[in-house]
Amino acid sequence: MTPSFRTTEIRFTQASLAVTATATALLVWSTGSFAKTALDQGHIGHLLAAMLFGALAGFLAYGNLCYELARLGRLKRGPVDEMDASPSDPPFSLQQAPAITVLVPSYKEEIPVIRQTLLSAALQDYPNKRVVLLLDDPPAPTTPSDRAALWAARNLSVELQTLLDEPATRITHARAAFLARRSKGAVTATDECIRLADCFRLATQWFETLAKDSPTDSHTDVWFVEQVLRQPAEACREAGARWFARRRECALPPDERLLDEIDAAYAQLAARFQVELEVFERKQYSNLSHEPNKAMNLNSYLGLMGRRVRPMTHPTGLALEETSLPTGSRLIPNTPYVITLDADSLLKPHYASTLVRLMEQPEFARVAVAQTPYSAFPNAPGALERTAGASTDIQYLVHQGFTHFGATFWVGANALLRKSALEEICTESVEGRHLVRRYIQDRTVIEDTESTVDLLAKGWSLHNHPERLAYSATPPDFGSLIIQRARWANGGLIILPKLLSFLRCTPKQARTVPQALLQIHYLTSLAFVPLSVLLLFVIPFPSELMTPWMLVAALPYFALYARDLENIGYRPFRDLFRLYALNLLLLPVHLTGALTSVRQAIAGTKIPFRRTPKISGRTRTAGLDLAMQLGMLFGSTLMGLFHVSHGGWSSGAFALINAGLLLYGIRQFIGFAEMQQDLSLSVTELLRNVTDRPLEAYSRLTGRASARFASVSEWRKGFVLPRMRAWLPSRYVLWSLLMALETVSPGLASGESLPPRNPVQIEHREPGPGDRGQTKLAQNHESEGDASTAGVTTFQP
Repeated sequence: MTPSFRTTEIRFTQASLAVTATATALLVWSTGSFAKTALDQGHIGHLLAAMLFGALAGFLAYGNLCYELARLGRLKRGPVDEMDASPSDPPFSLQQAPAITVLVPSYKEEIPVIRQTLLSAALQDYPNKRVVLLLDDPPAPTTPSDRAALWAARNLSVELQTLLDEPATRITHARAAFLARRSKGAVTATDECIRLADCFRLATQWFETLAKDSPTDSHTDVWFVEQVLRQPAEACREAGARWFARRRECALPPDERLLDEIDAAYAQLAARFQVELEVFERKQYSNLSHEPNKAMNLNSYLGLMGRRVRPMTHPTGLALEETSLPTGSRLIPNTPYVITLDADSLLKPHYASTLVRLMEQPEFARVAVAQTPYSAFPNAPGALERTAGASTDIQYLVHQGFTHFGATFWVGANALLRKSALEEICTESVEGRHLVRRYIQDRTVIEDTESTVDLLAKGWSLHNHPERLAYSATPPDFGSLIIQRARWANGGLIILPKLLSFLRCTPKQARTVPQALLQIHYLTSLAFVPLSVLLLFVIPFPSELMTPWMLVAALPYFALYARDLENIGYRPFRDLFRLYALNLLLLPVHLTGALTSVRQAIAGTKIPFRRTPKISGRTRTAGLDLAMQLGMLFGSTLMGLFHVSHGGWSSGAFALINAGLLLYGIRQFIGFAEMQQDLSLSVTELLRNVTDRPLEAYSRLTGRASARFASVSEWRKGFVLPRMRAWLPSRYVLWSLLMALETVSPGLASGESLPPRNPVQIEHREPGPGDRGQTKLAQNHESEGDASTAGVTTFQP
């Protein structure tokens, strides 16, 4: 982006802000005039309608202003385009580089996905790095497929360590030989340049061989091979060619500065392959939290960093206890920086060096989190994945604008964290006689968002780096997209009071106004935007309220959105309409997630974490979600026809256009055949549940009756029978009666309650979590411990 183009975009954004603000003010004025007229005439219904319409339209206009404000902040920061993949800054030396630990939390991810993520972290062009896979799969799987996946994940660290040790060892030995020759004064500059070029050629061959053996079945695989393997191979080839060419320029005797350069080149090349890989499973230890969420998976390991621990066997199970004895124990290093990386995200090779160099600058001493909000992998094959990826890339731009106003939120897919900042917000509690440390709050499933407010309250700040350094997978089908977006919508309203409390205590300055506006909208948009649009769909507001100012307030927003899509490589008009249609389909999903937050706040419980499936095939969409899509379609159509029949052409056009886009979205992103299939399965399950309820009620009734008869039998054996022995002359009469009772009802004689099973219950009995059959579609909404790789996984607390 050239300076002149940026200046033009800034002016265009400022003009859009002025238009939107003016149109919003005129919309408020027209709505207020209608309300005043209704109040003067005593029309309470019209007065309430005007107040509700003003609130709904006002919040939508508020969202438009926030987008334009964030865009202005992004442009004022400078370019956010792709920067040079080879940073101009000199690389970190082994002595200068602060140690980092890369934590990769994973739950039932596919092995190829984890492997790519671990390799992208291990091949960072940075020394002093450790990579830890936080494996959260159940430690005692019950199905053969789950056992195989668990052992494959456990073996990944050994496999990759062996793979990386081979070039690292050879380059390290070459450097040691160079240092030995240098110490003896037996170096020849020409020969040393050739030997160093040979090491770079070795690294090039290693990268190219791995790239050739890696699959390229998906666009994610293609990105991984190109960015993580082929580009470093090309960089090593160019470096080797430069050193080979320098052999002719070397003076005799060799210059000490040249020898220092050769030594630094050896060290940097070896550091690319030098890494310590390990796997950690918190669920193997009884004294660590087993809360089924990503935050506690991270917290369990963060709480052990810097401590010497050893496993101890107790009656309650295996525990990992802190000790001072070196025998049988190990020290978990405590590094000043931690990178959190989702198991489906990939990093560019200079991610760590770029962000660590940033955090080491004096002006960033109070920055707790540095990140590059993840981008979508390019060249997605499906329309849904491309459209969802476009919304992800737009959010990347929005977050860049947040940083200009100090409104940055931690986006948990990838981030560089300062460990000392996490220590400041750490809380401790005792749960079941065990001390639990929480560095990242797990009240909600958007744990990174709540931790952002905690860091701000302690005086820390957050920073979005304006370079695309991390990429993450986008759900490939509507069923998995619903799971992801519902999770994103859940928790904002719970965190809002904490944010408002922080803002209330913040010194009132002019710069805090845009910060407050952006942060409040970020937490509330996924709740109030869908509510506003849905109510505008279903409520027949008077046509006098539907003034052109509402359209004028929205047009600058859509114009800027289309320009941003074009600037990042999308087709502006086609993808804009697709995004609008997709967001219409997701309105009830977002609203459901927000209502779940309200229910969680009232009940005071945690919501189960549902991860986004990464599977080949299609994730089934729940029938309720599909019913809401159809309800929106029919409701919008009927409302449009109602307004048109009563002369409300603007209101009718709005409703009918949205109905058409809903129909287009269903066809494009869900599919009519897939919708019919999922609805049929949902109806079948509903009917089965309805028919099973009387049988279950009968079983419960007979069970209670058997229990009562069992108590009578116990009373009979303890009180009546001893007296009958005294009354009857012979015990043979007693045994005859007991045998008769055993024949008629075993439960009466034994005291046991054995309710009968009907054929349906016998056929579908579930003796254990691993015995239930799985299907290609995720029809069972599996819970933790019994999910197959083809299903939708749900963490159950």
